[in-house]
Amino acid sequence: MRNIKNNKKKNIFKKAFVKLCRIVGYEIVDQSDFTFPVSNKDSEDNLSTLGKNSISIPLGETKITRPIKSLDVILKTCTSVNLVTQNKNRIFEENKSEYTLRTVKSLIKSYNFNEDLFKKIKFKITIIDHNSKKNDLEMMEKIIKQSSVNYEIINLNTNDFLNIKTLNKNNPKIEANMKATMASILKSFLVAKEMSSDLIYFVEDDYIHKKESLSEMIFTYEKLASISEKELFLCPVDYPYLYKDSKNTNILIGHKYHWRTVKESLLTFMTSKKMLEKHWGKLLKMSNEEHSPFESPLHEIYKNEICFSPIPSLAMHCTNVNSVFGLSPNINWEKIWEDSRF
Repeated sequence: MRNIKNNKKKNIFKKAFVKLCRIVGYEIVDQSDFTFPVSNKDSEDNLSTLGKNSISIPLGETKITRPIKSLDVILKTCTSVNLVTQNKNRIFEENKSEYTLRTVKSLIKSYNFNEDLFKKIKFKITIIDHNSKKNDLEMMEKIIKQSSVNYEIINLNTNDFLNIKTLNKNNPKIEANMKATMASILKSFLVAKEMSSDLIYFVEDDYIHKKESLSEMIFTYEKLASISEKELFLCPVDYPYLYKDSKNTNILIGHKYHWRTVKESLLTFMTSKKMLEKHWGKLLKMSNEEHSPFESPLHEIYKNEICFSPIPSLAMHCTNVNSVFGLSPNINWEKIWEDSRF
């Protein structure tokens, strides 16, 4: 009987303490079962609140001073060209349309994975397409309509971008493909500058995302931008080529992933409207005039700005398996591929 009375007293005290913590705004952890009595969550749940705080065990709470208001995903698609400057086969050796459609599917699955999050911010997907087949475009639209996403499809007119300069490759077909690619990049920047108000995620059509990718990037942007008091760049891929040298890097805890500072990326990245406007000249230069390497102006920006890459990768860049610019280490490529079936 004595034990029963003691348990009752403990339960009464616990309930009172939980109520007090709710009033004063504190969270507590019951380490016997890793539950959070104040918010009625467990350790596998999302403990953070968008725009308010980021909570990581055992680091505690980070107050959010840089809340996210909106996210525009701008996806550049072209199912008629396999690789712009190469003839190599991609991993899984499928037609280009397969990678494009799986990219779209993976983004929609990532949206649906945490749809409640995207009800709290403005969200839109804009597809800038060049020469994809009609049935591929119809399939893209069908996939998007499996969600409540606001979307737009823009057909690129390359005649609007005749002043783009490419490097001489002694191959008219490759040079024409490169001009079209650069026109698509330039159009994506112009669209972002005109319509976006906060975060922008520029995506190429051979990046297949994990279901948690978008929510991880949004929560991480809020947290790391609040800590650093700066606008950021986030890259979703843990590129293997960045492990080829011994440059110093800083590792931070994001939402549920580790993130490390990098000084290079390819052209799939997230940033803010403020950063787009701040570095508009360099971004225009990259899309108007071909460089070698192509992303050199972007890397110039990273000398003075912070860019983070996740560990492990949040997306799979579907290039040739032997390319150091593609497949990230220590992730299950086949699972990501299968999860993106449409």
